[in-house]
Amino acid sequence: MKGIVFTEFLNLVESKFGLEMVDKIINKSNLESQGAYTAVGTYEFSEMLQLLQHLSESTGVSIDDLLMVYAEHFFKVLVDSYPGIISAYKDPIEMLSSIENHIHVEVKKIYPDAELPTFQIIEKSGELLVMVYKSSRAMYYFGLGLMNKTFEHFNSSAEIQLEKIKEDGTEVKFIIQKIS
Repeated sequence: MKGIVFTEFLNLVESKFGLEMVDKIINKSNLESQGAYTAVGTYEFSEMLQLLQHLSESTGVSIDDLLMVYAEHFFKVLVDSYPGIISAYKDPIEMLSSIENHIHVEVKKIYPDAELPTFQIIEKSGELLVMVYKSSRAMYYFGLGLMNKTFEHFNSSAEIQLEKIKEDGTEVKFIIQKIS
């Protein structure tokens, strides 16, 4: 997993819960990196799982809810750091349906060894998008948070339902209905 995901997560933890919480979750975890991350480095996903688990235990906030909050934070990082990618779109359905064929292509240019989830478009119209998320990392609530922020970014709203195709969350169907 790319280091930017870790550095931004720890920035979020510090801003929401304080520097002491950052120290606490790093010290409770058994991290090969010792919690020293660079944005361009690559780290084991297991480290993120440990940090999330310890943050959840320490705050009483579920991992799914933490992933949603983190996605909202990360969306702002993406907008600020890579405005050209997002400004290419005028509509949230268009942007979300382009994850695989445009956004992930651009991400791979910046981080060639990034392991990204896949999104298969099942159905698409002006108001509806149905897609299947596949990832060994089961961070679909992170994806859901990014989708919510996408609609917010375009001053729009949507009803987003998710259906687990695989119980472990490695394959999830998103049904996105834009609300006019």
